Amino acid sequence: MRELVYYVAVSLDGYIAGPQGEYDGFLMEGDHMDAINERFADTIPTHIAAMLGLRQERTAFDTVLMGWNTYEIGKTQSPYNHLRQIVFSRAHTAEGENLEVTAKDPRAVVQRLKREDGGAIWLCGGGALAATLAEEIDRLVLKRQPLLFGDGIPLFGDRPYRPERFEPVDTTAYQSGVVVSELVRRREG
Repeated sequence: MRELVYYVAVSLDGYIAGPQGEYDGFLMEGDHMDAINERFADTIPTHIAAMLGLRQERTAFDTVLMGWNTYEIGKTQSPYNHLRQIVFSRAHTAEGENLEVTAKDPRAVVQRLKREDGGAIWLCGGGALAATLAEEIDRLVLKRQPLLFGDGIPLFGDRPYRPERFEPVDTTAYQSGVVVSELVRRREG
């Protein structure tokens, strides 16, 4: 069965973007970048990976899920056209290479995707979609950045109080202050 992986940068105070979707505060340079780009090349927008000479072989992910606001940031060109892109929106539509915009229930879509053959499914964002899909997330890969935003889009939106346990798998701290933590859902029984 395929895994749903929430792979995202997050500030120390739990935000994945600023109040208007800003992400330019995150560290884009430093010793963490080479390791992240090598392991997660599939998460770099297709046109940027081409400029950097990075090969995207769909080894980490073959499908990416986004809410409309996350998609809209890079919509001038379909940002991850090397992957199957599924964007959730009830009010918008778009066309692009390997792009599907749907108003379907995200949980039902993920459950269907998990039954299909293929690689891992990347939950790119945003926080509201992550809150909706929290129970479906199998793995978290958090790039904790050494910054405080003070306000913004929370890692899990407005999710109600409901503790769910994840077990640490790996943590790597970089000189830049970025800490990449990987956790898997704790399965009872």
